[in-house]
Amino acid sequence: MKIALTGTPGTGKSTVADMANAGFTVIHLNDLIKSGYYEGIDEERGCLIADVERLSKLVEGMEGDIILEGHVSHLMPVDAIVVLRASPGALRERLRRRGWSEAKISENVEAEALDAILIEALETGKKVYEVDTTNLTPIQVRDALVEIIRGTDKYAPGSVDFSEEAFL
Repeated sequence: MKIALTGTPGTGKSTVADMANAGFTVIHLNDLIKSGYYEGIDEERGCLIADVERLSKLVEGMEGDIILEGHVSHLMPVDAIVVLRASPGALRERLRRRGWSEAKISENVEAEALDAILIEALETGKKVYEVDTTNLTPIQVRDALVEIIRGTDKYAPGSVDFSEEAFL
């Protein structure tokens, strides 16, 4: 089984993926992107542009139980998608602690408020789960991920709405 662990930067993907310990191999897509799976550099944003097609082919050939962690993991050939979410206020603070520019923070906060990654995940037609990490510890988010891996329907998408908070 392949599970995408996705979400806006700052929602807790990397932290939680490495804690999952559910018999799954964790693959950090950003590491693969940095190793050459990119098609260019976005000078304005200061980041690499993932080569989604090449990454998808690589992932397709992977065997075993895998958690694909990264904000483009929902675009990969997976069996299920777990979207981590965080309120715009919490996300803004998390990204500031990382030293991100205000422009990059605003872009990501807006994407979160508009459900950008959740909508993309739902458009894949795969089984999608949504976990609000705003007031959860990393251990609680890890427990939710393990619960999802074991087969719960507790985290159905649609219950998280940050649109009003983002534009106050």
